[in-house]
Amino acid sequence: MQEKIIKNKNPIKIHLEKDKDYYWCACGLSKDGTFCDGSHKTTNIVPIKFSVSEAKSYFLCGCKKTNKKPFCDGSHSKS
Repeated sequence: MQEKIIKNKNPIKIHLEKDKDYYWCACGLSKDGTFCDGSHKTTNIVPIKFSVSEAKSYFLCGCKKTNKKPFCDGSHSKS
Protein backbone atom coordinates (compact mmCIF):
# COMPACT_ATOMS: atom_id res chain seq x y z
CA MET A 1 0.00 0.00 0.00
CA GLN A 2 1.14 3.54 -0.80
CA GLU A 3 2.55 5.54 2.13
CA LYS A 4 0.35 8.48 3.16
CA ILE A 5 1.81 11.99 3.11
CA ILE A 6 1.23 13.99 6.28
CA LYS A 7 1.13 17.74 5.60
CA ASN A 8 -0.45 18.68 8.90
CA LYS A 9 0.05 16.69 12.11
CA ASN A 10 -2.67 18.64 13.92
CA PRO A 11 -6.43 18.58 13.31
CA ILE A 12 -7.94 21.15 10.96
CA LYS A 13 -10.90 23.14 12.30
CA ILE A 14 -13.30 23.91 9.49
CA HIS A 15 -16.92 24.97 9.14
CA LEU A 16 -18.94 22.41 7.16
CA GLU A 17 -22.38 22.80 5.63
CA LYS A 18 -25.27 20.47 6.42
CA ASP A 19 -25.98 17.66 3.90
CA LYS A 20 -23.22 18.73 1.49
CA ASP A 21 -20.93 16.00 0.12
CA TYR A 22 -17.25 16.42 0.99
CA TYR A 23 -14.27 14.31 -0.01
CA TRP A 24 -11.56 14.10 2.64
CA CYS A 25 -8.04 13.60 1.30
CA ALA A 26 -6.85 10.25 2.68
CA CYS A 27 -3.51 10.20 0.82
CA GLY A 28 -2.21 13.62 1.86
CA LEU A 29 -1.16 14.52 -1.68
CA SER A 30 -3.82 17.18 -2.27
CA LYS A 31 -2.68 20.78 -2.32
CA ASP A 32 -4.24 21.59 1.06
CA GLY A 33 -3.92 18.07 2.52
CA THR A 34 -7.52 18.23 3.74
CA PHE A 35 -9.91 17.93 0.80
CA CYS A 36 -9.40 15.79 -2.29
CA ASP A 37 -8.20 17.50 -5.46
CA GLY A 38 -7.62 14.31 -7.47
CA SER A 39 -3.94 13.91 -6.59
CA HIS A 40 -4.61 10.39 -5.26
CA LYS A 41 -4.96 9.10 -8.82
CA THR A 42 -1.25 8.22 -8.78
CA THR A 43 -1.85 5.96 -5.73
CA ASN A 44 -4.14 3.17 -4.60
CA ILE A 45 -5.57 5.38 -1.79
CA VAL A 46 -9.06 6.79 -2.32
CA PRO A 47 -10.72 9.82 -0.69
CA ILE A 48 -13.38 9.42 1.99
CA LYS A 49 -16.80 10.78 1.00
CA PHE A 50 -18.74 12.25 3.92
CA SER A 51 -21.39 14.76 4.92
CA VAL A 52 -22.58 16.21 8.22
CA SER A 53 -26.09 16.54 9.60
CA GLU A 54 -25.45 19.90 11.28
CA ALA A 55 -23.77 23.04 9.93
CA LYS A 56 -20.99 23.89 12.37
CA SER A 57 -17.23 23.73 12.85
CA TYR A 58 -15.62 20.29 12.94
CA PHE A 59 -12.08 19.05 13.47
CA LEU A 60 -10.87 16.99 10.51
CA CYS A 61 -7.86 14.73 10.85
CA GLY A 62 -4.61 16.15 9.55
CA CYS A 63 -2.28 13.28 10.53
CA LYS A 64 -4.26 10.64 8.54
CA LYS A 65 -4.06 8.20 11.50
CA THR A 66 -7.59 8.63 12.87
CA ASN A 67 -9.90 5.68 13.37
CA LYS A 68 -12.91 8.00 12.86
CA LYS A 69 -12.15 9.12 9.30
CA PRO A 70 -12.36 11.94 8.41
CA PHE A 71 -12.75 13.35 11.93
CA CYS A 72 -9.95 13.79 14.44
CA ASP A 73 -9.88 11.21 17.25
CA GLY A 74 -6.70 12.46 18.97
CA SER A 75 -4.36 10.02 17.20
CA HIS A 76 -1.98 12.91 16.40
CA SER A 77 -1.15 13.23 20.11
CA LYS A 78 -0.23 9.54 20.47
CA SER A 79 3.34 8.41 19.72
